[in-house]
Order: sequence, then C-alpha cells, then structure tokens
Amino acid sequence: MTTVIDPAADAALKARHAAMWALGDYPKVARQLISGLGAELVAATRIGPGDRVLDVAAGPGNAAIPAALAGADVVASDLTPELVASGRAAAERAGAQLDWRVADAEALPFGGAEFDAVISCVGVMFAPFHERSAAEISRVTRPGGRLGLISWTPEGFIGQMFAVMKPYAAEPPPGATPPPLWGREEHVADLFGETFDDLTMERRTVAETFAGATDFRDFFKANYGPTIATYRFVGDDPERVAALDAALDALAAEHSDASGRMEWEYLLVTATRR
Repeated sequence: MTTVIDPAADAALKARHAAMWALGDYPKVARQLISGLGAELVAATRIGPGDRVLDVAAGPGNAAIPAALAGADVVASDLTPELVASGRAAAERAGAQLDWRVADAEALPFGGAEFDAVISCVGVMFAPFHERSAAEISRVTRPGGRLGLISWTPEGFIGQMFAVMKPYAAEPPPGATPPPLWGREEHVADLFGETFDDLTMERRTVAETFAGATDFRDFFKANYGPTIATYRFVGDDPERVAALDAALDALAAEHSDASGRMEWEYLLVTATRR
C-alpha cells in the first residue's frame, strides 16, 4: 500500500533529503568509485539514437551523460539542485547535450508514457517511499519502453555499510523503506511485476581499492552525504563517534583483501513496460 503523507511534512522531508546529498562531494564519489556503472546501465537498457530517456535521481549524471553521448534525447532529474548543477557542468565538459531538471522521484513532473526508457543508477533507491517512485517510473514509461536500474544489494558492501550506520543515524520517516531493498530481487518484483514484463535481474560487482580501512572511512566521512549526516547526528557524543569509526573500519577490513581491494555487489535490473 502506498504511504499517504501530509504535503507539508513531505516537503520538509524532501528538503532535508536534498540537503543531505549536497553534503560533502558526491560527484567525487561517483567519478572516482562508480564511474563505469552508468555506461554499463545504458548498454544493458539498449539506449541509443532516437530514444527519449529519463534518468531518475540522476545525481551528477553517471548514467545520463553516457545516454546522451549514445545519441539519446535525455532528461536528467534529481532532487538536489547542487547535484543538478554539477551534472550540468560535467555534461558540458563531456560535450553532451541533455535537459537537467530539479525533480522529486516520487512526484515526477512529466506526462504519462513520455519516455522510451527510464533509468536510475544507485539513485532512485534512496527515495524514501519505494512504491511512490516505482509508480511514477511506471507511469512515465511508454508501453514497450524499457526500464534499467542499478541498486546496491542489502548483502553487498554498501548495503552492509548502511546497516552499520543505522544505529548511529537519525530515525527514518514513518513508512520509509530501507534503500538497499531495491537490490533484492523479490522487492523489485513486487514494485514492478504488475507493470513490466521480461523482468531480468542479475547480481554483479564493481571492484574498489583503498589503501586501508581508515582510508575508506575517511573518504566517505569527507565526501558521502549519508555518512556525513550520520556523523553529524552523533557528533556531540565522542564515544559514539569512536564506535562508528571502529564499526566502519571493521566492515572495510572484513570486505578487503590484502591489497585493499573490495567487491561491491549491486543488482542490475532490466524490463519492458507492459
């Protein structure tokens, strides 16, 4: 059942959410760690010339820019104005032409059946009410159009990082669903099984290397909005800060080999609109 929220409370929640993703330097995270995922998603969704494409929660354009460079007519939407500005600048540097919009994934400002393909690369998974964003994706995708998603899995490193941070973070809004559930096959089938056919899901990994556990932790503390927000929430309690430091270090050490290499698991989803 779709969660019903007071409009004023929803607007305040989205303002806080946008502000969180403006913390630190998410474009640096996307550029240095997961830059290849966008092109992979574009290829898997078979995006090319003549396609009208929407990237939902596009961030700095990891998928939207490769889609535009592949010849598609692309709209990149994101809740955070700072990420839209960063993406627009990155697109100009890459010589890509696309339309950038500040927009809420749970209330997309587009007409029904407007797009040939709708994609999101570790983006829409962070919208708090999954049924609302999934319904909006279904609404704006034309019959026969394609869906392409990449989401971190609950069992993978990033999903486990959110589990480690949860006891130290602010409580989520009532009715919100944990982001990594977008990386669980059964959850995706529940969200899209009634509106999309040919639902294909494959778990893959992306390799990342850090000099050590502390290097990983410091990078995320400096650059990744959700991690920064979590540390700010416990910032007045040195013992909790130290405990969170230790928990993240332990997680990184557990998932790293002797060279500091990690495998981060994600779920690649493709489907065709019924």
